[in-house]
Amino acid sequence: MQRHFQFLLGITLLGIILYPTSSFAKEELTEAEILQQRMSYYVQFDELLIPWHFLAAIDQYERNLQSVRKDIPTREGYLAIQFSDEYWSGALNPVKEDTHPETISYFGGMGLDGNNDGIASPQDDEDVIFSTASYLGKFGITDEDFKLALWEYYGSEEAVNQIFTISTLYRHFKTIELDAHTFPVSIQYNYSYKGTWGANRGWGGRRIHEGTDIFANYGTPVLSTSYGVVEVKGWNQFGGWRIGIRDNHNSYHYYAHLGSYHKDIEVGTIVEPGTVLGYVGSSGYGKEGTSGKFPPHLHYGIYKFNGRTEWAFDPYPSLLQWERQAKNQKQ
Repeated sequence: MQRHFQFLLGITLLGIILYPTSSFAKEELTEAEILQQRMSYYVQFDELLIPWHFLAAIDQYERNLQSVRKDIPTREGYLAIQFSDEYWSGALNPVKEDTHPETISYFGGMGLDGNNDGIASPQDDEDVIFSTASYLGKFGITDEDFKLALWEYYGSEEAVNQIFTISTLYRHFKTIELDAHTFPVSIQYNYSYKGTWGANRGWGGRRIHEGTDIFANYGTPVLSTSYGVVEVKGWNQFGGWRIGIRDNHNSYHYYAHLGSYHKDIEVGTIVEPGTVLGYVGSSGYGKEGTSGKFPPHLHYGIYKFNGRTEWAFDPYPSLLQWERQAKNQKQ
């Protein structure tokens, strides 16, 4: 096992030599090279301490939060995982930015020296990933162990579920390159849409329209716009027969007013861009089975989880982009 660890560490160090960790060097790399460098950090502990997709999921979750939270600084480096001074150095450590492994350990901090340079720095990607893997390894390597470790650290069921979803996607597709999207209605069919974000809605009480309506004929295929896991399937009095999908960017994709579901779609199903979820209908605005109170269309919405709350944002600009991409791919 020790030889295995040294071999994996050697591969990682070689990757770091090829791709230096300075912010300047990072800016010079392509996105594919940056993802490759991140993977080199994750896989050094695969089958040794913790599965790579566990580490990658935590890193992606933290990156997602930093992209939408002004109160969380964006960490420099290839990895987004960061710790408070108290957690890294120890709550009772008088030196809040301590980087000495011995004193950090003495005061119960979790910061570790991952590259044997005698320094345990929260700014060093190797130290950060080694410390994270060591923490998770104390709980075990099963999915349930992973969830328990996440709960102990984050203390949030929503965070646990989101990170586990990301881990599930990475494990299934065997990659962290899951950023592709497509338009939610097959472009081979007739459809129309415009920006309807914020419009008033009267049925069921005063509220605003949190999404975009895409009008199409009954039976038009509805497609997943992203990679994700089906989180919700069933009746909603506002949305009728609807599906909710969670992706790897802390986003929840909401597909409503369906006429029917595709036979292969169930809660827990893993999907990718273009997966048929169901078919356009006019269900909703009443008890289960209500239909025909409005023209057939797909209501598509996106909700972002920021670690505290979930909020909707206008999907219209993204839909325009995904539609262009889908049409270009067809040509």
